[in-house]
Amino acid sequence: MATERKPDAVDAILAQWHRERPDLDVSPMGTIGRIKRCAALLQRRLDETFAAFNLSGWEFDVLATLRRSGAPYCLAPTTLFSTLMVTSGTMTHRMGKLEAQGWITRLPNPEDARSSLVQLTPEGLALIDRAVDAHVANEHHILAPLKAADLAALEARLALLLAALESPTGQ
Repeated sequence: MATERKPDAVDAILAQWHRERPDLDVSPMGTIGRIKRCAALLQRRLDETFAAFNLSGWEFDVLATLRRSGAPYCLAPTTLFSTLMVTSGTMTHRMGKLEAQGWITRLPNPEDARSSLVQLTPEGLALIDRAVDAHVANEHHILAPLKAADLAALEARLALLLAALESPTGQ
């Protein structure tokens, strides 16, 4: 990745900590601070695209999860909430909102009479297909200023960090 760069907001924070607490190694704050700042700024830019389709980020995530599951675009609510890392109560509330919009429908589960399945409606499928097209184009646009080699290196480093964070020991 490029070594020449302009100072950023995180550099200013690190300089303050170096001045106030020179006894601390605050270098992790730089990495984590930049990741958090990137995540917040990325989310804003992603949300702008979702808003063009009258979708929130969570609505896009649910519809996209159903879409990428493949035809018939149908999953059990437990699969949805575990994939999206939300509670069952949150998922139930969200399903109600998506159903009221006409983007999903709930069906009886033929394998378990005590549960239901969540399926994209034709309207939901058409909406998510349009939104995903715009979302992917937006992501290409966001990353366009970076060189291919820098993107590949960033991807590799982020995969290492994710693996460490997802490991049972957290290390």
